[in-house]
Amino acid sequence: MTPFRLALCLLALGLVGAWQVTLIPESPIQMPVGPILTPAVVVGFLLVIALLYGLSAWRGRQVDAVQGEDGQPLPGANRRMLMLLGGGAAFVLLAVPLGFVIPATLCGMGVARAFDEPLGWRSALVCGTIALLFWILFAQVLGVGLGPAVAWPL
Repeated sequence: MTPFRLALCLLALGLVGAWQVTLIPESPIQMPVGPILTPAVVVGFLLVIALLYGLSAWRGRQVDAVQGEDGQPLPGANRRMLMLLGGGAAFVLLAVPLGFVIPATLCGMGVARAFDEPLGWRSALVCGTIALLFWILFAQVLGVGLGPAVAWPL
């Protein structure tokens, strides 16, 4: 995939994110910082980065990230992409039946593995701690409906 095509994909994902932000319901109580502000800021920031990357790629200032200097794919590129996508798919498919923390931990481990972190108890502990802290912050402190931390399927 060329850098410009990657920029187009990032832009498309950012636009899907922007559309999703428009679907977030307004809070029934009047708050200066509602449930839409943070996702809108994050998506806006990501769209700006995608646009800047696309402009840089269009000008020829970006190199193909999955190819080495000789033009051949870097070793393990397909495995890395599968681990990254697999972690995201695990989160999407398991969040409802298992709650937030376990799928988010698996997603984090997939992302970590995509960046060559070995899978093991340390990776699980770090990703699980991050997932639990995110759940506490967003679900408990900010009141964002992420569902239960852990759901026990019957």
